Amino acid sequence: MVVLNGALVAGTRPVARARRHPVLLMPDSSLAAGRPLVYAHLGDLHITDARAGHYRDLLALLAQLETEGAGQLDFLYLPGDVADNGRPEQYRLVATALRLASVPVHVITGDHDMEPRSLANFYGLPATAPLPWARTVRGVRCLFLDMCGAGAGGPDFRLGTAQLSWLATELSQVPAGTEVALFLHTYPADLVDAAERAQLTALVAQHRVALLDMGHTHYNELANDGTTIYAATRSTGQLEEGPVGFSLVSLDQGVVSWRFKPLDAVFPFVLITAPADYRLLRHAGQAVGAQFTVRAVVLGAEEVQQVAYWLGDDDAPRQPMQRDAVGVWWATASLPAGAAARLPLTVEARDATGRPGRHQLRLAVAPYQPQPRAAAGSDATSIGAWEENGIMGTQLGPNRNARPVHPSS
Repeated sequence: MVVLNGALVAGTRPVARARRHPVLLMPDSSLAAGRPLVYAHLGDLHITDARAGHYRDLLALLAQLETEGAGQLDFLYLPGDVADNGRPEQYRLVATALRLASVPVHVITGDHDMEPRSLANFYGLPATAPLPWARTVRGVRCLFLDMCGAGAGGPDFRLGTAQLSWLATELSQVPAGTEVALFLHTYPADLVDAAERAQLTALVAQHRVALLDMGHTHYNELANDGTTIYAATRSTGQLEEGPVGFSLVSLDQGVVSWRFKPLDAVFPFVLITAPADYRLLRHAGQAVGAQFTVRAVVLGAEEVQQVAYWLGDDDAPRQPMQRDAVGVWWATASLPAGAAARLPLTVEARDATGRPGRHQLRLAVAPYQPQPRAAAGSDATSIGAWEENGIMGTQLGPNRNARPVHPSS
């Protein structure tokens, strides 16, 4: 059964799968934190026809997420440009593919969805809810926006007065201490109306939005203005750089983590959800002190036998992690003497086959003062290349150093 924007689509079957990881019922600080928001982002699909290679890629990605990520994901996110020409038969192909998913699938619009000069075909995708809409997931207020319906088609990105008013109202009603994530097709700076750009950028800054997740660029990119993390995931259907895959994104008590998973990379796949990498610090308080909690999620169908972390180089001693009642691996870490200002943290998981999966971040050690940055709503605050995390930094796509786009085959 597929759940699209909170609604069930008939004609599909949920996959029942017992999770064999041990659950440790014990009092600890990680239990108080609860489970982080964790979702998978499948970049712009640009679906054309069933014979295209990128449609096969979509089927493979969805099958992989279903078999390897079951029980670990809160939803799948499609950031617009779902159908390359906005045609009904292209959306029917997407609907067929999404029957592989048993978690909610949240879909927004892109300029290619508006190619028919109407979103009627887009909203023919089963159970797609009218945009904008909001949902709270794992304590995070998630707001999904339409940047294309108010325009005339193509990259005429607009929100419109009614949607901006809706967004301002929604943000004003978010309880204190609740993090916010916005989902829209492109950077706020790509809005064609200067007044809309200014208003959206001001709302994001005023309400200290934690995460703004996008498509459109066709390349992986992260930007950080010191408060908000801007994340873009490369296209699934038009391949400018690197392999096809998905990004895994988490929001863990204000800490944003992001990692790209190529389709052909093996499992288990590890994502450290806390603490923050120094490149993704949203404020100085996210630097680590003498003691801190390490948290991670592990995707994989095989039973996870062991998870460990270490600080510093690969010859540092391994420290065991344990899995808590909400499915998160955790441990309390202590800074080693003389720790570097940007301290490597590695988490490694091994499953029942003996295969390892590893994720590494570099932590900012307190006292640490992030570089002041202007809230521009653009890639002006890009963190640049981060190749081990899936960001090449070459910006091959329609936004910047573009070359002609072409569907995969």
